[in-house]
Amino acid sequence: IVISTLFPAEWGDTGLGQAMDRLFVDADEALANGAKVLILSDRGVDEHHAPIPTLLAVAGLHHHLVRVKKRTQVGLLVETGEAREVHHFALLIGYGAGAINPYLAIDTIHELASDGLLAGVDQKTATKNYLKAIQKGVIKVMSKMGISTIQSYRGAQIFEAIGLGEELIDRYFTKTASRIGGVGIEQ
Repeated sequence: IVISTLFPAEWGDTGLGQAMDRLFVDADEALANGAKVLILSDRGVDEHHAPIPTLLAVAGLHHHLVRVKKRTQVGLLVETGEAREVHHFALLIGYGAGAINPYLAIDTIHELASDGLLAGVDQKTATKNYLKAIQKGVIKVMSKMGISTIQSYRGAQIFEAIGLGEELIDRYFTKTASRIGGVGIEQ
């Protein structure tokens, strides 16, 4: 089941919290209807629709499903325009994503190749090179942390949050270390 992570931009400061609550309800309904894989998608962003930040959506939903004892019943996939760099992928996997479709990065590579801006490399090869580099980068991040399998890394959340408030962390990034505190969901 594809679940949109978009919400009306007109919701303003309270919109993100409302969108997260809606995401949880949509996921619960999908599971009740027999879904085995949830695809969180931010496609369709425009001046009227804002996206939930992808890491917030993944981490929040992962922890929601853990709290309701349904996390092992469903896979979480992500379709996002946000993921571009190795760090983005490492965080998304570390907070529970099973797979990531970086559609905007891939579309950008295709456009660069079709415009002839990638000298000597065709679209297919450029995309393959990008995805291979991301994969190798994530493996390097894992190995530097002493983790040898993706199963051990997925959902391990072995990061420290900087600049996020206690209430935000407790609800959406449960048990993530944060020594200095910071902003809440409204900010």
